Amino acid sequence: MAIDSPPVDDQDFETCKAFLADLPRRLTGEEGRKIDPAAALGRAWGDPAIVVQCGVGLPEEFDETSHCEVANGVGWFVPEDQVDDQDADLLFTASGYTPVVSVAVPADYRPEGSAAVLAELAGPVEEHLELVDSCE
Repeated sequence: MAIDSPPVDDQDFETCKAFLADLPRRLTGEEGRKIDPAAALGRAWGDPAIVVQCGVGLPEEFDETSHCEVANGVGWFVPEDQVDDQDADLLFTASGYTPVVSVAVPADYRPEGSAAVLAELAGPVEEHLELVDSCE
């Protein structure tokens, strides 16, 4: 599974590596997948793949007034058009943390799977990333 790594500074690189190393081998029952390149700032599970990337930018649709879904204390932005379309893939962004983390969840995992993914990722997000602005 190919994953592009965004350019990040040395501090964010180290934070992302620690965050990714702490992610589970299985996510919501899905087995981890090999990624290419192996040093990419991301992880993947299942087929179709659930993909976590670290060090990404904020989505264009996000602004200070955006609503977030909160799972186990972590706020995740998801564009409204994706929420409303039950056949759409979802892209969640932990927009209140630095470095910023995104989670791509294919529509196949909706609705229970997307909530479970966010719940399982909350611990590593809170442990490794710095909360800079609460997203609620």
